[in-house]
Amino acid sequence: MRRIGLFLATNLAVLLVLGVVMNLLEPWLVAQGIALNHAFILLFSLVFGMGGAMISLLMSKRLALMGTGAKVIEQPSNPTERWLVETVARQAREAGIPTPEVAIYDAPDPNAFATGASRSNSLVAVSTGLLRGMRQNEVEAVLGHEVAHVANGDMVTMALLQGVLNTFVLLLSRVIGQVIDRAVFKGRGYGPGYFLTVIVLQIVLGVLASMITMAFSRWREFRADAGGARLAGRGNMIAALKRLKQAQQPAHLPESVEAFGIRGRVGGGIKRLLMSHPPLDERIRALEQGAV
Repeated sequence: MRRIGLFLATNLAVLLVLGVVMNLLEPWLVAQGIALNHAFILLFSLVFGMGGAMISLLMSKRLALMGTGAKVIEQPSNPTERWLVETVARQAREAGIPTPEVAIYDAPDPNAFATGASRSNSLVAVSTGLLRGMRQNEVEAVLGHEVAHVANGDMVTMALLQGVLNTFVLLLSRVIGQVIDRAVFKGRGYGPGYFLTVIVLQIVLGVLASMITMAFSRWREFRADAGGARLAGRGNMIAALKRLKQAQQPAHLPESVEAFGIRGRVGGGIKRLLMSHPPLDERIRALEQGAV
């Protein structure tokens, strides 16, 4: 529950900061005689909603390297590093994309992630725990999963989805806030009722937006598993997921890249609605049944 609270707090904080900036600018614009019709509010929401998501996407690789302490393999210094670079290069060719950078980060839990602003500016990183705890064929499948994320354009798609949802949250909260301020509080659309309504709606709609984003993220994982199966073999992908299921250490990645890891936190009930990854049992079953 603590992780869910942190996830919600982070996303809601971003929306609230954007909302506060808009709340400060809107009355000032009205005072200057600039009428804010719904088309203008839509443009305003689009700039703020999409802007934050695009900035996060452009900074994703740098933030991931800083957050995990991952070191990009510029020149392989041992057989393991050479094999990692060569394997990712081969899988990238098979997937029809430019070769991502390859990095290793020090962490006890077996995990890996992909990030980057585009297919031509991407990164695949693996943990030392994954390299120690998996057989080579299983590591190859994990790399295939991450290369599939890059080939599918998942980083860009997630950023666009988040930007669109942010835009709708900002837009709907303001349109409804104006209506309530005028109808209930008899104001001119930008009174105390407006600001109170906007804050409450941003929280409620922000939670719903997070649920939609995480539902898409869980679907993405099944698709990346299928991609890993194509690049490294279905049996190897299943074996890798089963090995991950045996891991004792909890999955831990910075929030900016957690959705693109091979492994994430899962839960049941209401918690599942805010998880980025489906349970490993479901992913294994989907591969075994050929459902992905």
